[in-house]
Amino acid sequence: MNRRNLMRAFAGGAAAVLGGKGTFAGAQSRARPGVPAQSGRPLLGFSLYGMRTIPVRQAIGHVARIGYRAVEMTLMPGWDTEPKLLNKPARAEIRKQLGDLGLVLATVQESVQLASPNTMVNLGFKMDYSKQENLEHLRQAAEAAHELSPGAPAAIESPVGGRAAAWEQIKGGMADELGTWAKTLEPLKTVLAIKGFVGTVLDRPERVLWLLDQVKSPWIRNGYDYSHYKLLGLGLRETFQPVASRTVFIHVKDSVGTPEKFRFLLPGDSGEIDYQEYAQVLREAGYRGPVLVEVSVHVSGQPGYDAVAAARHSWDNLARFFA
Repeated sequence: MNRRNLMRAFAGGAAAVLGGKGTFAGAQSRARPGVPAQSGRPLLGFSLYGMRTIPVRQAIGHVARIGYRAVEMTLMPGWDTEPKLLNKPARAEIRKQLGDLGLVLATVQESVQLASPNTMVNLGFKMDYSKQENLEHLRQAAEAAHELSPGAPAAIESPVGGRAAAWEQIKGGMADELGTWAKTLEPLKTVLAIKGFVGTVLDRPERVLWLLDQVKSPWIRNGYDYSHYKLLGLGLRETFQPVASRTVFIHVKDSVGTPEKFRFLLPGDSGEIDYQEYAQVLREAGYRGPVLVEVSVHVSGQPGYDAVAAARHSWDNLARFFA
């Protein structure tokens, strides 16, 4: 589908569904909004955001050999899994590889915006999409979530931008636009998880909850990452418990500093996050979904960065708690 046809499919603020009967062509209708059904511990996984320079098939192999049970794929420009670079045979090959290795595709990572400007603080890039382009990217991400997943379709995950100080002025408009996103995603049977992010308008879990409560859609959920809330001096339990029932994925990494000046590290490297406590909090909440290592550009952008070594190191720090 070319850009012109994609834009036509979004006319009126609703996405067209390919293949009839509510499914994408070539994909089974197997979506269930929420956390993948699992027993025992959460699914410890690795985000391929941290393996940008490694071809995706090789990256998946590394993740499986280390011992991870889930992966996140990045759909943004600069990764070889950007939707326009993956034709249907390539998607089918990835889906088969994931299935053969027993890996869950937990999430697909995008960067859509509810607020403008959307300067992603200290991420190393800025992506500005119009409202119509946001819908186009959601449509493409939903298609990828279905066609790449060997099981239930992955959730789309994204921060949503905006500046923290503008919350009161823009929250109403954000809720309205998020409602349009929900209506777009419902026929596509794909969940979007919005993620709290330090320095952006969703810098606190109560703001995420406010938006979710305005929309009241099973297709809009929460993505949790304590490393952002820690920078505000907030506690693990106090930030996770209110959003636990709405959460469909968790990112893990360490953080040091303040909201104005901070640095992300590999999980366990700061010694400031107690992952034994983290695992206990998840058990208490009954969370059994994906727990995904996210390697920040603060780490991957350093000279000599070794993506496979970073994945192994993170596994060594986390496996005794989550695997």
